[in-house]
Amino acid sequence: MNRLLLFKVSLSVSVALFCAGCERKVTAQEGGSGPVSTRVEPDMDPNNFKVDHPEQFPVVTAGEHVAAPELNVTGVVNPDVSRQVPVPSLASGRVLEVDARLGDDVKKGQLLFKVRSSDIAGAFSDYRKAVKNEELAKIQLDRARLLFDNGAIPKSALEVAQNAEDNAKVDLETTSEHLRLLDSDPDHPTGIVAVYAPVAGVVTDQEITTASGVQALTPPNPFTISDISRVWIICDVYENNLPQVHLGEYADIHLTAYPDRILKGRIGNIGAVMDPNIRTAKVRLEVENPGLLRLGMFVTATFHGLTAEKYATVPSTAVLHLHDREFVYTPLGDGRFQRMEVATGNTLADNVEEIVRGLRPGIQVVSNALVFQNTVEQ
Repeated sequence: MNRLLLFKVSLSVSVALFCAGCERKVTAQEGGSGPVSTRVEPDMDPNNFKVDHPEQFPVVTAGEHVAAPELNVTGVVNPDVSRQVPVPSLASGRVLEVDARLGDDVKKGQLLFKVRSSDIAGAFSDYRKAVKNEELAKIQLDRARLLFDNGAIPKSALEVAQNAEDNAKVDLETTSEHLRLLDSDPDHPTGIVAVYAPVAGVVTDQEITTASGVQALTPPNPFTISDISRVWIICDVYENNLPQVHLGEYADIHLTAYPDRILKGRIGNIGAVMDPNIRTAKVRLEVENPGLLRLGMFVTATFHGLTAEKYATVPSTAVLHLHDREFVYTPLGDGRFQRMEVATGNTLADNVEEIVRGLRPGIQVVSNALVFQNTVEQ
């Protein structure tokens, strides 16, 4: 009997100890040193979020920075289209020689290429016929005058002869001018047409080689000559930065190849059509070229505001970049956070980002927006 009582007491103690151990294990799992899972509750406003453990997301207070607003964008050097001159072939035929090459500096009147053409043979044939017709019409007019003076023919016959002579002169002048346009002397015709540079500049396009065929006054033009003493710089400015760009103002042009040189460019045009893919507008800067700018060169353009303004500053990690938009997260209290769209400016010392729009100094923001965003997406 005593043994049975002792066995029951031992069994009760063992069960009690086992339950206590299980309780301690559950408590250890719940309060252990591992990461705490955070549950995010969406709000009616898609830019508001609530988290269970807001202490996991440290916040910082936005600082203050006073400076004139600046906007840095990239651009590409392009020729001024009003200074681009196409050089067509004056006659159809086969290229006999090419005397200039792509990228060459050429002077006005410099020989560019020669074409052997059958067009001159046809033009010279028309010219010779016009000469003979004019000679015949002149003889007939002289005879008609003599007969009219003697009363042998009426005045109407003289007028017909005069009209024929006038028409023959027009035909002769037209065919002669045609030969001159083909750069051929009516007195010494040749089957070779020489084409000269109409302006001075740089050959920016070449579409012919020796022995290739060309068509008279038909694209593609054999050569294009550009005057690059004044060029355009085409910049891409995002939609949310367009308020910082104004017609007639000037921008600083920074060259990667010449970091010590800064050029000035005037804003001559702001594109009326946005690029549907990257949501940018084309801004055209007109720049005097001191000889440093090459077509196709990449540059950085800095647009300056006229008056100093007060801006907020936050650590670079506090700014979330999504495509062409930027955001920060601000605490609202009670574990709630709001996502705010901002526009950044220059990057200052110690990886501090300037906020030019969307945030005031003194507002608290999450110090690491990317971590918070990853938590929200989970």
